[in-house]
Amino acid sequence: QVQLVESGGGLVQPGGSLRLSCAASGFGFIRPDMSWYRQGPGKERELVATIRNGGIGTNYASSVKGRFTISRDNAKNTIYLQMNSLRPEDTAVYYCNAYRAVINRNYWGQGTQVTVSS
Repeated sequence: QVQLVESGGGLVQPGGSLRLSCAASGFGFIRPDMSWYRQGPGKERELVATIRNGGIGTNYASSVKGRFTISRDNAKNTIYLQMNSLRPEDTAVYYCNAYRAVINRNYWGQGTQVTVSS
């Protein structure tokens, strides 16, 4: 059974940093493309960053480019989102996503709250 478990959210002041983690299990030897999404208050869920299954090749939303970095450790089946220079508008629930293209299926974690406030 596939599971994605996020951790690392919390309250941080503007300009601060946080690192989110997402531990994946149940994929066996498959390494799907992995992404972070977020959903702010009153907003739709939006894609933040994606890392390809080989760990080479990343994409970022323009709003976070240069501030956030997505990475993965395949040995630990874990992806990370390093978030620097956080802004109040980054406040959201952050979701880990895995996408298996061969069966066109998305998997989601339960989400972790990130609040940027002074």
